[in-house]
Amino acid sequence: MKPWLIIAGLAGALAVALGAMAAHVAEPEAAHRLETAVRYLMWHALALVGVAWLATTAARRWANLAGGLFLSGMVLFCGTLAFSALGGHQAVTLLAPAGGLSFIAGWLALALAGLRWRS
Repeated sequence: MKPWLIIAGLAGALAVALGAMAAHVAEPEAAHRLETAVRYLMWHALALVGVAWLATTAARRWANLAGGLFLSGMVLFCGTLAFSALGGHQAVTLLAPAGGLSFIAGWLALALAGLRWRS
């Protein structure tokens, strides 16, 4: 539980910081990419709070898998969009679809955790 809460807190803080930076990015396309990264980062930071809770139940295996997939998506999707928006090489955005697939797989793993959860 603890690692997922720590990662959730750090990701939430990073989302707020990047959101503030997005307000100062002059180029509209870069600002749009950064705002997209921020939105996905914050939603998945919140999802990790649920993962942290489920990781204390009988569904911990699926919850931990969901957390790992969400974290992978945060790095690959949000990270590459933010990196390119802040002046990094545009080619890194080719990794974004892999991050999107990680997010989808993470939500499916979370659904399976819900099926395995016993109150």
